[in-house]
Amino acid sequence: MKDTVLEIKGLTKNYGPRTVVNDVSFDVRRGEIFGFLGPNGSGKTTTIRICLGIIRPNQGRVKILGAEPERNVLKRVGYLPEERGLPKKVRLMDAMRYLGRLKGLTFAQAEQRADEALKRVNLYESRNKKVENLSKGMTQLAQFTAATLHDPEFIVLDEPFAGLDPLNVDLMKEMLLERQRAGAAIMFSTHVMSDVEELCERVALISDSRLILFGNLAQIKRRHGANSVQVLAQAIPDSLANHNKKTLRNGVVEYAIRNSDTPETILRSYLDAGIDVERFQLALPSLNEVFVEEVSRARAAQ
Repeated sequence: MKDTVLEIKGLTKNYGPRTVVNDVSFDVRRGEIFGFLGPNGSGKTTTIRICLGIIRPNQGRVKILGAEPERNVLKRVGYLPEERGLPKKVRLMDAMRYLGRLKGLTFAQAEQRADEALKRVNLYESRNKKVENLSKGMTQLAQFTAATLHDPEFIVLDEPFAGLDPLNVDLMKEMLLERQRAGAAIMFSTHVMSDVEELCERVALISDSRLILFGNLAQIKRRHGANSVQVLAQAIPDSLANHNKKTLRNGVVEYAIRNSDTPETILRSYLDAGIDVERFQLALPSLNEVFVEEVSRARAAQ
């Protein structure tokens, strides 16, 4: 498909008798930020490595930017692995320039872009330090800038925010959104569900080697249904005083929907008590709640 930067179908990978990726299929579209989720050991990193041609599948096929994952195609891809991948014994600037050259930049292009990138992430003053002398967060930022130095069309990030403080998480998100606005597609895996909810429109969830969820995040939440209601009113009815609830910002009270409760019965409690309700709305489950429910259901079915 013209607007698809990654398409995988029936992907399976075995190591001896153990299946680590089992018949996985999904796609990533041009210009989107796509969340790839799963518990530890679920097969996420193996799937990513197959997509990038690092390892070969036993079955299935991968199309990346419309072609097989070969060297010329992969020059148009940026990859930030979960493990630190910069050479430790060299200066940061030398490592950045070297990786830029591997992606097809000239020496002068790599030098200029590395200068600009290191300034953007506040690492320019550390450009002559050896990589091994950088902190974990500094190394993560440096590796991210190295992965995007060549303006890739498709960016793959495995736990990109690991080791970063909140300010640098925000900086990396800002840079990712800039890349997206410029037309790049971005796929990232993470354990932080709030980051996915903030950035992603579509997601895929893999558990114990199998894909168990794939699609539009808002639609997935709606399919799971509301699990609470939020009410803004001047008081709380006596009948709800002991109900499972929590107070949110600006005086909004959120009631969990449990057992025989329905949104209607909660609203009726306010009306029967003569309390004016300024706002009443259903609250969809968080991605974290969907994640836990889907993974638990999949494991129970095994």
